Formats: sequence, C-alpha cells, structure tokens
Amino acid sequence: MPESITQPVRHILSLSGGKDSAALAIYLRDRIPDMEYIFHDTDKELPDTYEYIDRLEDYLGKKIVRTTFGTTFDDLLRMYGGMLPSNHRRWCTRAMKLEPFEKYIGDTNCINYVGIRADEDRVGYISHKPNIKAVFPFREDGIDYEGVQKILRESGIGMPPYTEWGRTRSGCFFCFYQQKIEWVRLKQQYPHLYEEAKAYEKPNRVNGNIFYWCKDEPLSELEKPERIAEIISKWEMQQIRQKQNQKNLPLVTTLAGLTVDEQPSSGCMICHL
Repeated sequence: MPESITQPVRHILSLSGGKDSAALAIYLRDRIPDMEYIFHDTDKELPDTYEYIDRLEDYLGKKIVRTTFGTTFDDLLRMYGGMLPSNHRRWCTRAMKLEPFEKYIGDTNCINYVGIRADEDRVGYISHKPNIKAVFPFREDGIDYEGVQKILRESGIGMPPYTEWGRTRSGCFFCFYQQKIEWVRLKQQYPHLYEEAKAYEKPNRVNGNIFYWCKDEPLSELEKPERIAEIISKWEMQQIRQKQNQKNLPLVTTLAGLTVDEQPSSGCMICHL
C-alpha cells in the first residue's frame, strides 16, 4: 500500500486590532517564518483599528489576510429579528468572527496562536474543531501585561490608537461589552459612529421590544449632558480608588452608585485581544 501523505500544518495567528494579538505577532515574527496572519473584518471596526492593522502589516512585512463573513451585520440583525447582540446573545462573535475563521482554515491541520497573557485567567472563544489546535505562547513564556507593553514599545508599533482616547478594547465600535465611559468617549471621538449605534436601538419586528446596547439604558439617555457628567464623575472616582489601592492608602472617597455594568468587563475574547 502507498505510504500515507502527511498533511502540512498551517500556523495561523488571528489579529483583532488589539494590543495582545499585535504583540504576539511581533513576538513570533522571527520564530515562526511561515505564520499566516488574518484579520476578521466585520466592517464595523473603528478607524483606529484599520490604521493599527495597516501599521502592523508594514512591520511584519507580510500580508494580513482580511476575511469577511459573507454578508453584513445588518443582514444578520434582520435574520435575528432585530435582536441586538449581548452577553446573553453573542451571535455576533460566532457569525462574524469564529465561523469565518473556521471557514478560512477548512479541514487543514492548524496551530492557532492565541494572545492570552500569563496574568489572565481565561480561556477565550476558541474553536473546538479537531483539526485546529490552540496554543498560548504568552502564557507558556510567562509574558504578562507589562511584557506586552514592552514588546509593543520596543517594536515601535505602540499601543492601539484608540487607547489614547480611553477605549480599552478592539472589536466593533458598538460592542455591548464597552463600559459606559467608553460610550461617552466614542461619542466625543466619533459622534457619527455613536449616532449609527444609537439608530440600531429601535423596536424589533418579532414582538416590538426595543433592545439596547447598554442593557436597559438607551444611548439617547446616556448621551444627555447630565448623564455624561455623572458617568465621567463615577469613572474618575474609580480611577482614584484604583490608584489608592495600588499605593495601599486609605480610601478618601467612595464609588457610591457605581453599577456593575460600569465596571470593566473581560468581554469578547476573540474580539478584544
């Protein structure tokens, strides 16, 4: 009988436009020369994200393949009867990120390099197809948040541009995992994108209910001057508390009224790396 032909293994690194996946690509650039880089473009990314991906592509010296999910967010939204995605209805991650990734891989054997750091206690939104094996180089090599910052700084790539105006994650500009302070910053930085997100908050065609990005608070309420001032005030108090905790000093102010949905969230793993 003829000898069996061993299928070559592909090395794939998905880039989200975030700091961790960018740092991992830089970290592995000279270690794995046949790496394939892909970016799942939802067409709802921030301009900052596209800029960062282009900057990273120049540094890597290799094309970053832009994949799409074959339709549009609006088409998917109609398919789901107008139900906006949420942490309980994460159809966006599956349809716009994971499924395009698996389609791109096909049935070939693949090692998927994931940018989960050593200081993170999470698994991520990982494919469970038997031909796709996820590996975590940062975790294996003990690289934490400070290590990621060092890699980005020394490479000259730096942190993603959106971090300069207060956003903590990559992904769609209307991501429901955003903190409310991030919605405020979005309105300040990209008011037209805030308006686009707000326009999605309308009665759905199934039962007429209205779904909101921020749980039960419409963006039309969140953008009111007095509400923005309140959100900023609470966020500033949170920063004071964090700094005092780091210095192990007595807390001189409180976070009265800070709700759970305004706390930082781990969010969508495949989106915000």
